[in-house]
Amino acid sequence: MGIVERIKEIEAEMARTQKNKATEYHLGQLKAKIAKLRTQLLEPPKGSSGAGEGFEVTKFGHGRVALIGFPSVGKSTLLTMLTGTHSEAASYEFTTLTCIPGIIHYNDTKIQLLDLPGIIEGASEGKGRGRQVIAVSKSADIVLMVLDASKSEGHRQILTKELEAVGLRLNKKPPQIYFKKKKTGGISFNSTLHLTHVDEKLCYQILHEYKIHNAEVLFREDATVDDLIDVIEGNRKYMKCIYVYNKIDVVGIDDVDRLARQPNSVVISCNMKLNLDRLLAKMWEAMGLVRVYTKPQGQQPDFTDPVVLSADRGGCTVEDFCNHIHRSLVKDVKYVLVWGTSARHSPQHCGLAQMLEDEDVVQIVKKKEKEDGGGRGRFKSHSNAPSRISDREKKAPLKT
Repeated sequence: MGIVERIKEIEAEMARTQKNKATEYHLGQLKAKIAKLRTQLLEPPKGSSGAGEGFEVTKFGHGRVALIGFPSVGKSTLLTMLTGTHSEAASYEFTTLTCIPGIIHYNDTKIQLLDLPGIIEGASEGKGRGRQVIAVSKSADIVLMVLDASKSEGHRQILTKELEAVGLRLNKKPPQIYFKKKKTGGISFNSTLHLTHVDEKLCYQILHEYKIHNAEVLFREDATVDDLIDVIEGNRKYMKCIYVYNKIDVVGIDDVDRLARQPNSVVISCNMKLNLDRLLAKMWEAMGLVRVYTKPQGQQPDFTDPVVLSADRGGCTVEDFCNHIHRSLVKDVKYVLVWGTSARHSPQHCGLAQMLEDEDVVQIVKKKEKEDGGGRGRFKSHSNAPSRISDREKKAPLKT
């Protein structure tokens, strides 16, 4: 029996099992078995060369955004309108067969936008080119899920289910569970609050399903069984997702208002070029990029080429700013001057731990290097500087 058939068999058993206090331990073990099988399903086959032609796209710019959606929802048209890159668009499905990149120039930054082939139901099991599409999506910073406003809400649920099946968690935060494997000592189970979904016995059974007999588990929140399995698997990725409802020009105003009021949602029309500026602003907000401009000493700030930082990738401190310019710059920094919203007054003397905000201006003041050869032995003397011994030797014959 193949992996897909075993997953379907376990899912059927879970559907038949009544959900109550007596069956929660059995259901927890079944969920752990499915998670293990899905991880095996995502492993590339032996002897494979990679994701396939057209899917290996080199990262470029200050961020990466992936377009995900069903066929013929307007992904290629959206890419062409936002980036100017031509992506073939037609009225039939599966027009795009490979990954087509484009660059969005927005707020002095360059954001890479990837047009991916359409996903069909069962993509997590390998149908269509679902595995390649999802693999590229994991390398992105955020996901734009393009949906047809005239279709039912079932499309959004199907896509979310397919992405969750391969370890993508959309608009969720990592669970506050501390987990660490040990060599000896058995299983240590603790919690900082009252748990309503998981108890010690259920945790033991799930860990034994993964053949883990020595570990330390600490719950810092009232997490579920699925959260515990995600922490044990350790390969989940938590990403921000914006739900983009296209083709609002073919639905009524009441439907447009209902879709626009949903969280993390934007309504657009590629055909009528409606609300694209709102989509760019929403995307910029979700990426959380921070532009920092440099100011050389005695000169005006350079507002043409900012240093772009991200809290999700590294951080937004002065030390991160210096490391972005050059790794050795931190050792030479005496202090920095900061202008902008992060400063209490302009300019503010700051250290390396100062948090920077968008459109801040930073001037680095370096430590002064001594050129006279002094410093109590910390600097070597120059060859042209006379030493005390040579002076004595020169004066000695005069005294005699």
